[in-house]
Amino acid sequence: MPENLDLNTVAETYLIPWGVRIVLALAIFYIGRLVVFTIINLIVRLMHARNTDEVLVKFLSAILRWVLLLFVIIAALSQLGINTTSMVALLGAAGLAIGLSLQGSLSNLAAGVLLIMFRPFTKGNFVEAGGAMGSIESIGIFSTTLTTPDNKEVIIPNSAIIGNNITNFSARATRRVDMVFGVSYGDDIRKAKLLLEEIIAADERVLADPPPNIVVGELADSSVNFLVRPWVNAADYWPLLWDTTEAVKIKFDEAGLTIPFPQVDVHIPPKD
Repeated sequence: MPENLDLNTVAETYLIPWGVRIVLALAIFYIGRLVVFTIINLIVRLMHARNTDEVLVKFLSAILRWVLLLFVIIAALSQLGINTTSMVALLGAAGLAIGLSLQGSLSNLAAGVLLIMFRPFTKGNFVEAGGAMGSIESIGIFSTTLTTPDNKEVIIPNSAIIGNNITNFSARATRRVDMVFGVSYGDDIRKAKLLLEEIIAADERVLADPPPNIVVGELADSSVNFLVRPWVNAADYWPLLWDTTEAVKIKFDEAGLTIPFPQVDVHIPPKD
C-alpha cells in the first residue's frame, strides 16, 4: 500500500460525502416516485368521480405522471452535484424542436383533448363532421373513426373536426322531418291537403307535440308545393320519411292527383 494513501482522508473526502449524496438521491427518487403515483391515483379517482371520459383520464394521467417523474429525476440528479440547469435548457430546446416538427400531430392531439373534454358527440352518435357523415365508432387522441351508413370506415384527423362545423343528428331525442310534395295547378289543393293530413295522422310514429305542419309553401313554376313537417323520435326519422313518400304517391294516384315533373316543349318551325 502506498505511503501517501490515507484511508481516513479518502473516506472523509470521497466515500462518505458521495455515499451520503447517493443515498439521498436514491431516497429522493424512490420517495418522489411514490408521491407521484399517489398523486396520480388521487387525480384518477377524482376524474372518475366526475365521470370524465376514460380516454381523457388515461391521457392526462400519463402526461402528468411523466412530467412529475421528470422533476423527481432532476431533483435526484441535482443531489449528486450534477448541473441540472443545462439539462433543463437542453430538454426545453429538444421539446421546442420536437414541437415544431410535429405541429400537425400536436394540433390533432390538442383537438382530441377538446373533443373528449367538451363532448360534442359520443360513441354511437350519427354526425356530420370533418367532411364525412356516419356513426361515431371511436374518439382517439389524434383521430376519430366514423362508420358510414354503407359500412365504410372513415378516419378523420381531430383538427379537421374541431376546426369546422359539427352536426350531431343524435343530440336531440326528437327530429322534424321536412318533406315537400307538389301537385298540379289543375288539381284540388284542398283535397291534396286533406290526403296529406290523413297520411300523417294515420302514422303512429308522428308525435302529437309539437303538432305537424302541413301548409302550401310555394307556388312553383309547374306545381303547387306542400310543406309537410311532422315531428318524430330520432330513430324514426328515415323510416317515416321513406314510408310517407311512398304513401303519398299511392294515395295521390288513387285520388287522381297529379305529381308534376319537368317537361320541355320543343317547337320546330316549318321550312319555307
